[in-house]
Amino acid sequence: MQKVPAIGSFGNDFPLHDCYIAAMIKLPPDYHTHTELCRHAEGRPGDYFRAAAARGLPAVACTDHSPAPDGFDPEHRMTTDEFEVYEQWFREEQDRHALPCLFGIEADWYPGCELYMAEWLAAQDFDLVIGSVHYLDYWAFFHSSIGQLWEREDVGQVWRQYFELIRQLTASGMYDIIGHIDLPKKFGHRPPDSEFREIVLPVLDVIAGAGTAIEINTSGFFHPVAEAYPSTQILCWARERNIPITFGSDSHKPERVGNRFEDALALAKEAGYAHSLQFSKRRKTLCPLP
Repeated sequence: MQKVPAIGSFGNDFPLHDCYIAAMIKLPPDYHTHTELCRHAEGRPGDYFRAAAARGLPAVACTDHSPAPDGFDPEHRMTTDEFEVYEQWFREEQDRHALPCLFGIEADWYPGCELYMAEWLAAQDFDLVIGSVHYLDYWAFFHSSIGQLWEREDVGQVWRQYFELIRQLTASGMYDIIGHIDLPKKFGHRPPDSEFREIVLPVLDVIAGAGTAIEINTSGFFHPVAEAYPSTQILCWARERNIPITFGSDSHKPERVGNRFEDALALAKEAGYAHSLQFSKRRKTLCPLP
């Protein structure tokens, strides 16, 4: 484990303050959940809100996959018309729960998406926007059959292509949080250590310069790689660069809200983090970890 510098300021964009949850709640907010509108999950916003309250979380966000009117990946996202349903479901439940419920979205980055996405995201009343890369040449990392394709792929090249898209995502300035930043490891495939540093570190520098957050995504504990996204090494490098963090379960079932957050907190603290970002209307606040 590399020694990391003492916690300091993340800059004027992330003012410290005494969060009301700091001394009361033992877990951070869950900023990554999905509903049945993404066509590969279960439940509606209210189901996730109730699960978060039962879990003792201080807040929860809805972040279903955004629509893509250009026809990108229709099997795994709501349509433009269904976005109205998504927002209606959220608004109907928002005030029925004591814990803060945030309205968000997970928006894919792919070449050409900015022609629509930049204007569309700015027009919505989101609390937070997660930017993610799921596809390379239109094959999805989260589909189980894709594991077989790795036998025919240059692992280093896949990682390079993926992190180049993460760099583009960050440089676009459209997103608040980068989702599951090292997703290509899902099936356990990683480049050699020498390539790993060369691929990852320059992109982390771009993320740090942009002030974008990365999430500790606990869904990886349930994938073949059996660890969170990102790895401890990437998390330490992120901390060295003062890249802020959030936490997300990426839950596709209400019962998985906040799953393995105790482990995620331990990883964050091991890497040297003492604070995470919280959001409201896409404004950021740096709060102490529980």
